[in-house]
Amino acid sequence: MNLSPEILSLRDDTVALRRDFHQHPELGFRETRTAGIVAERLRSLGLSVATGVATTGVIGLHGDAFGRAVLLRADMDALPLTEENEVAYASQNPGVMHACGHDGHTAMLLSVAKILSQTPAPRGVCYKFVFQPAEEGGGGARVMIDEGALRDPEVAVAVAAHLWNDLPVGKLGVRAGPVLASADHFVVTLTGKGGHGAMPHQTRDPIVVAAELILAWQTIVSRNVDPVDSAALTIGAVEAGTVANIIPDRARLKGTLRALSPATRQRVIDRVETILKGVTAAHELTHEFNFTTGYPPTVNTGEPTEVVRQAAVETVGAGNVVEQDLVMGAEDMSFFLQQVPGCFFVVGSRNEEKGLAAPHHNARFDFDEDALLVGAETMVRAARKLASQLAADGED
Repeated sequence: MNLSPEILSLRDDTVALRRDFHQHPELGFRETRTAGIVAERLRSLGLSVATGVATTGVIGLHGDAFGRAVLLRADMDALPLTEENEVAYASQNPGVMHACGHDGHTAMLLSVAKILSQTPAPRGVCYKFVFQPAEEGGGGARVMIDEGALRDPEVAVAVAAHLWNDLPVGKLGVRAGPVLASADHFVVTLTGKGGHGAMPHQTRDPIVVAAELILAWQTIVSRNVDPVDSAALTIGAVEAGTVANIIPDRARLKGTLRALSPATRQRVIDRVETILKGVTAAHELTHEFNFTTGYPPTVNTGEPTEVVRQAAVETVGAGNVVEQDLVMGAEDMSFFLQQVPGCFFVVGSRNEEKGLAAPHHNARFDFDEDALLVGAETMVRAARKLASQLAADGED
């Protein structure tokens, strides 16, 4: 492993920051304390700082404010979960926990900002450090973009890292193209005609129709999606009826759709609605279809991803850089990558020997803090390479 002296010198501070954030987790758009610490730290580095972006987001600038920017992003929010870890830095906020590593992301990026701010940015280039609220379902990235996060200065490329307990500490995962799925949600309300369970011919049974829909929708992935592509359709809630011998008037289904490409995403959405219309019409029921568009797929761009891969190899060696697994979870870094080229990569953080192997979003989630140094080193190297490319492009 090739960690620079400047990264190693920040180890204690980075770990202390992470543990402080872990002790004081805050939910999306409520990261007031976290944002205050971030802003104070960035100001102490001499950066130009904007606060209150998307309510609690913070942006720090280093370099040419009229140049082109390399955006480096960390998410700050925690989850509504009660921590079960018995550690000195356990959450002090009941029912709120950093169970996905965002405390580490914030600490890492602050260390990256400190290192990059110690030397001038290349001519015509600005480093833009974006500390984002509400990744966990709140879509904070989209709100920050709406409020100008990609402008003034204009962002040319974007990079983010995610601590990853599916990968051992000391390894890095990098992949071009899709890396995470879209995440959309829907609620279907079926309205029929209730009646006695012994006289079903007098009814229009929404429960039977709900069952038929659940099974019919499963054919979308198996028969309407290319087998070499990926999609997932899950019905997570079925609400209907009260007692055994009464057929209810209504049934409600709640589901989620996941896909790795925009085209497949739209195909699945269209098929869900087409099947819904056909099945309910056949059974003489009416329906309401309430669809909520969530995060798009997270798709890495080839050239920036290769730069990150080079930085990863320099940090941990070629044998420890793996092709990042495709995951059907979602991330709102996707909104940044819809607008500008960039790369979202993962930093191995599992250490089974230390008992640090719980999955993300688990009440016992924790990670090996050595991963913070690996992630920060890789981000610094990648940022410098990307900034040098932008400067060279500007001179052509």
